[in-house]
Amino acid sequence: METTVKGLNQKVLNRAFLDLWTDAEKLFKKPVGFDNFKKEIKGKKIIRVWRRAKNIIFELSGNYSLLIHQKMTGHLLIGNWKIEIKNWEPLVKGPLEDRNNRYIHIMFWLSGDLMMALSDLRKFAKVELWKTEELLNSEEFKSIGPEPLDKSFTFEKFRARLRFNGATARRGKIKTILMKPEIIAGIGNIYSDEALWWAKINPLKDVSKLNNAELKNLYASIIKVLKSGVKLGGESFSDYRKPDGTKGDFDDERKAYRRAGEKCLYCKKAIIKRIKINGRSSCFCPYCQK
Repeated sequence: METTVKGLNQKVLNRAFLDLWTDAEKLFKKPVGFDNFKKEIKGKKIIRVWRRAKNIIFELSGNYSLLIHQKMTGHLLIGNWKIEIKNWEPLVKGPLEDRNNRYIHIMFWLSGDLMMALSDLRKFAKVELWKTEELLNSEEFKSIGPEPLDKSFTFEKFRARLRFNGATARRGKIKTILMKPEIIAGIGNIYSDEALWWAKINPLKDVSKLNNAELKNLYASIIKVLKSGVKLGGESFSDYRKPDGTKGDFDDERKAYRRAGEKCLYCKKAIIKRIKINGRSSCFCPYCQK
């Protein structure tokens, strides 16, 4: 999401929404009714783009904010297209022609002869238009945990988030805990697998059983893999693409995620194992990660 936000900020600032199209009105959650959404957003100018957890926020003129959650297979693209026999075709040959960029279900026309598309294979994305103050004070938004790459997110704050649930000790599989945005924002399936591999912690281990040294290793590993992910433009093993349509380069850095059946790159002995935890896949080395 951080890579997407950086790419959008380079292209869409100070542009206004002129029009939009969709063949999936169900993606528009607020205000109710696509026609209402379209009426409200037209003419509003993009002041900045930022992120909170996996929510991409377009701060707009008139004290409004556009929230887009791309979900599992969605990603925003910037360019120019024309529609041909119900398919959107990019006007310039290149990465926008990638098969994973062809599932366009929302198209925004922006001022300055630019378009922004949402490609989403499974059509699970969420699009909402809020009054900015209402969004920032909403229960959903206020419940999101701290951002792991914020300077204020110290080891002490990390330890406290993992150790305690209010006044009681927190329990649960560490993999599950890391992926809960109300505990820590922005650590998804990929980076939790990678951080746990670097920290040599089994994803099934109960968070209450982690000692201080393990917590320090995990904290450092989370920061390491997230910074690497941002630097390399994210991971494009499956659907994700950057706003210009190109792939991220983090795929070459994977040590655990989607490496099931391959030898561990650390011990060179064990085979990476894949299990399911709460419905999500988790890959780890059974020899290194105790």
